[in-house]
Amino acid sequence: MNREVLMLVDVLAREKNVSNDVVFGALEAALASAAKRRYDEEGVDLRVSIDRDTGSYETYRRWLVVPNEAGLQEPDREILLFEAQEDMPDVEVGDFIEEEVESVEIGRIGAQTAKQVILQRIRDAEREQLLQDFLARGETVMMGTVKRVDKVQAIIESGKVEAVLPRDQMLPRETMRAGDRVRAYMMSVDQTARGARQIQLSRTAPEFLMELFRQEVPEIDQGVLALKGAARDAGIRAKVAVQALDQRIDPVGTCVGVRGSRVTAVRNELGGESIDIVIWDEQPAQFVINALSPAVVSSIVVDEEQHSMEVVVDEDNLALAIGRSGQNVRLASQLTGWQLNIITQADSEQKHEKESQALMSLFTSKLDVDEEVAVILIEEGFTSLEEVAYVPVAEMLEIEAFDEDIVEELRTRARAAILTQAIVQEEKADTVQDLLSLEGMTSALAAQLADNDIETRDDLADLAVDELIDIAPSLSPDQAKVLIMNAREHWFN
Repeated sequence: MNREVLMLVDVLAREKNVSNDVVFGALEAALASAAKRRYDEEGVDLRVSIDRDTGSYETYRRWLVVPNEAGLQEPDREILLFEAQEDMPDVEVGDFIEEEVESVEIGRIGAQTAKQVILQRIRDAEREQLLQDFLARGETVMMGTVKRVDKVQAIIESGKVEAVLPRDQMLPRETMRAGDRVRAYMMSVDQTARGARQIQLSRTAPEFLMELFRQEVPEIDQGVLALKGAARDAGIRAKVAVQALDQRIDPVGTCVGVRGSRVTAVRNELGGESIDIVIWDEQPAQFVINALSPAVVSSIVVDEEQHSMEVVVDEDNLALAIGRSGQNVRLASQLTGWQLNIITQADSEQKHEKESQALMSLFTSKLDVDEEVAVILIEEGFTSLEEVAYVPVAEMLEIEAFDEDIVEELRTRARAAILTQAIVQEEKADTVQDLLSLEGMTSALAAQLADNDIETRDDLADLAVDELIDIAPSLSPDQAKVLIMNAREHWFN
């Protein structure tokens, strides 16, 4: 009988072109499945071990060791740690306790069960080998044929390898029929899944656009041109950033090709998607200016702390910068990684005037100086008491209107004002505990709100976004909205 086991394994391994270990594993699973029929418990866990040299085999019932405090979720296949340690002191959670039980003879195994298990294991092994061979080629774009299509997905076949292209990863208004040739980007590979679901495809991913350019523009593989990123509104418009590593070549012209041949080939693959080719720049502000093309930018204010930029354009360029339904600025923001706020020159001047008035009031009241001194501080770029108090003396002495005595007096007054504010904020801390419990709230912001009689979450919840921004100009509209919604959450709960 043992000799028959070895012969069976050898024949199946040769016939299906898989290793002997795969067939041994399938046969062990078939024997374990047949042995389970002897037990009334449904959750019993059996393991069969076949000696690869002699063909003899043993069957073991096993129990998983679980923590004492967890309790038994599956009593038929689990054992608590303290019980297991009575027989095996060194056992740990996650180990198995095994007990040898009577084996089922191969001759008594249901032929159908054994055949199904063995063939399934072999099919899985074949499919795994095909997948590994396919992945070993290192390709990121799959070229295949549509095998079938339903409302949810399309199955794409490349050789003997199948993959899934979900409906939400297809281009808008894209129709596919069985037999169509399709290219798609391999988004993920899940080797624990079965069948076609092991490979997930996408035709909407920005990476797909970049891979298409790599195929059409040989200079990228030659190392004289680099793709730095892409952003897409799939099927409608996209932006791709490129950098010339050789200053002798034109990055945009190289990607466009002679008479637009290269970019046209990419557009045709993407259903006519408009593509803006943007020159990448190591300076974030210049990169943003390039990304907002064809709009002309008048000026940019960069906020490193909020990782945002205020982009100023004239009235004629406002619609162009924003784009239809905000498409242009949204794609530029995704491409550059910066939050972009587009405003007109008039809005910018109005905002700066408002900020200057606020600074004027701050400096005249807290530093007890006249408007002339406050104007000088504002023109020199001072925006807070902290800057006046702690900017190096040498920098302040470079201001022509200030001598050493004035500088020292301003720094002393600024530090005193900061100390007074800190004491006041600490005294108010007890009154704003309700606000401080909100996610996203800081002590400084809570004190700022308290100065405006906003001391509870209900007070904050009653505000509109623009009202909150008036109180705390440092907040973006999105941040203000999140804070207000967090304050209102307990209403709905």
